[in-house]
Amino acid sequence: MATDTHAAEAVSAPGMPQLDFTNWGNQIFWLLVTLVVIYFVLSRIALPRIAAVLAERQGTITNDIAAAEELKAKAVEAEEAYNKALTDARAEAQRIVAETKAEIQADLDAATAKADAEISAKAAESQKVISDIRAGAVDSIKEVAADTAKDIVAALGGKADAKSVKAAVEARMKG
Repeated sequence: MATDTHAAEAVSAPGMPQLDFTNWGNQIFWLLVTLVVIYFVLSRIALPRIAAVLAERQGTITNDIAAAEELKAKAVEAEEAYNKALTDARAEAQRIVAETKAEIQADLDAATAKADAEISAKAAESQKVISDIRAGAVDSIKEVAADTAKDIVAALGGKADAKSVKAAVEARMKG
């Protein structure tokens, strides 16, 4: 009996049920029903949600790109304003330097003129003192020369009066 059951099963069960042609009609029906259900689930539920997420992402990306372009434009404007301010500051610094140099030069010129005036006054004063000393020296030389000439003439045994000695010294001093 045991051998008969196995033999009957071997004849009635050809192998895998998917390969049994008698079951293919049911399998094709359920395949079509499953595909239609999957299609409706995907088209009505999953794909609209995916499309909404993609649209939201695209909107976010577009907004971010627009914001980035706007910030880039603002950055360019800020850089131009910075460069202009830097140029203006440099020009202002150059102007201040030029004004300061002019003021310093004016102060220096005034101090130089004052020093020149003081030097000229002292030089004139020194020239006056020198000419006074020269005049005094010439007078002293004339006196000494007259006294010496008088003493030399007296030593040589001659007589000379003061007027003739003074005239001879004057003539000799002139050249």
